[in-house]
Amino acid sequence: MATVLTHLDLYTGSQHFADGFIRLDKQILASGAMADFTPLADDVVDARYTGMTVVPGFIDTHMHGGYGLDTMDADPAKIDALVNFELREGTTTVLPTTMTQSIANIEAALVAVDEAAQTNPRIAGIHLEGPFISHDFPGAQPAEFIIKPDAELLARWYELAGGRIKMVTYAPEEADAAFEQFMVDHDIVASMGHTNATSAQLADHTMTHVTHLYNAQRGLHHREPGVTGYALLHDTIQGEVIADGLHVVPDMLELAFRLKGPHKLNLVTDSMRAKGLGDGQSELGGQTVWVKDKQARLADGTLAGSVLTLDEAFANIQKFTTADIQDAVQMSSVNQARELNLPQKGGLEAGKDADFNIFNTELQLQATYSYGELAAHD
Repeated sequence: MATVLTHLDLYTGSQHFADGFIRLDKQILASGAMADFTPLADDVVDARYTGMTVVPGFIDTHMHGGYGLDTMDADPAKIDALVNFELREGTTTVLPTTMTQSIANIEAALVAVDEAAQTNPRIAGIHLEGPFISHDFPGAQPAEFIIKPDAELLARWYELAGGRIKMVTYAPEEADAAFEQFMVDHDIVASMGHTNATSAQLADHTMTHVTHLYNAQRGLHHREPGVTGYALLHDTIQGEVIADGLHVVPDMLELAFRLKGPHKLNLVTDSMRAKGLGDGQSELGGQTVWVKDKQARLADGTLAGSVLTLDEAFANIQKFTTADIQDAVQMSSVNQARELNLPQKGGLEAGKDADFNIFNTELQLQATYSYGELAAHD
């Protein structure tokens, strides 16, 4: 017997139905306006008096860790648990993200994510952040492990990861044509990040994405647009932002939203192990991190990823900018599914996976469904 949720404020990713329904099992069987609803032998949940707002499940393409776990733990069971914990924040699809570390540690993490992904379909691939970045903008990436982009090494890692590398953050000014061509040939999203490239240098490269726009990159200057200016001005670049109000202040989030628009911005968390654990000492890539007032910093004060959850980012982008809920859906689900070529994700039309979130009228997350199953939010 299928389940039907009726009288929803429904955002499918492509349409909005103020009085809508979805019929589902593991996939969406039908969705639309209540005026077009045909009752069947369903298990019906009537949301007429509860004010349910339903949106597609979130997709986080930049997530290192949380809840005491990290991708670099290189343990398939821990990575599986981490991805399942992400359901607490409405994230139903994830790219576990590595960081700049020793070659041995990165390879162990790639193998572990591949193993976890064989039984956990919420893992859509791997985001390789570093070690192919610039010494000028390491951010919280351990600088001693930074190396030049190497096409042969990337090919080896791609093989080790079972072909699951879907995004690579790198410094384009350090890369040669062979490195970038490998990404083009294997449908890997090439993302400029932790880079000191000039705007002129970037014009000669093939990246289509920018990692954490504004952060850890050559910034906007009135005589040199830099990485930030290039990303803001070029529609070929998909931007990602950490919408916690700290990594990027609200006015600059609004600037990015006005220039890029909802179709060219992605919400990410860039979250680390300490997410969900409150204030205290934690770890990132072998470095001690202190968390206080939702800020994660190294000893020298450098921001060390975030403790942001994606449901917080979803609410924040509407609070900090002129984006509305439809825009937030676009930036938290639809764009990621398109960019990663995940046709079953990012929407609530018939035939897609039944991954969705239920919010109350205050946009507080109430429930998450993954493949049609209600996930615990404990």
